Amino acid sequence: MTSAAHTHPSPRLAVLGAGHVGATLARVAAEAGLDVSIAASGDPATIALITQVLAPGAEPRWAADAVRDADVVVLAIPLHRFPAFAPGLVAGKIVVDAMNYWPPIDGVQEMFDDDRYGSSEIVARRLAGSTVVKAFNHIGYHELESERRPPGAPDRRSLGVAGDDPAAVASVAAIVERIGYDVIAMDSLRAGRAFEPGGPVFGAALSRDEFALAVREAAAA
Repeated sequence: MTSAAHTHPSPRLAVLGAGHVGATLARVAAEAGLDVSIAASGDPATIALITQVLAPGAEPRWAADAVRDADVVVLAIPLHRFPAFAPGLVAGKIVVDAMNYWPPIDGVQEMFDDDRYGSSEIVARRLAGSTVVKAFNHIGYHELESERRPPGAPDRRSLGVAGDDPAAVASVAAIVERIGYDVIAMDSLRAGRAFEPGGPVFGAALSRDEFALAVREAAAA
């Protein structure tokens, strides 16, 4: 577990999913000056007005076109739709899993109902041709916008980024830092279980030191 600095160039971002999470992520990324595309499951014309209102600056595109031109793809679709998601769409890409498995809210999902693995580990097994990174899971979409702060702000909140590939984690960390958060980088998707509902940092507004301490204490318990 390490702190991550903003030392990498900003990648081009494709957000798959135009619901609350996807639209908010697209909006804050565009406001941070990132090149952002957003896609739903069909014709981009169907989300053009939504994008104009909720994510100005992001470009609505067909999913395949958005992914093709992106360096990083954010998967922000409803979790129950993931079993039908085509892995080939994001093959060869860094994929940020921004989904959560939360049975009390979403019901039991057979694919994810396996205590041996965190939800992002299950996503990574299905998207074997992609490099999966876990991020944005432990902050509410409504907070993602309001909690942003400039670097060095005393009340700047930390977000976790977890993955098995250090270069991919660094790329996603650059996005998170650019949006307005400090980053705590976790060196495995398995460690990203701490971000999930019931985990020590889920829903908590924590500084860098507080975040690191919460994760360490949970691991030692």
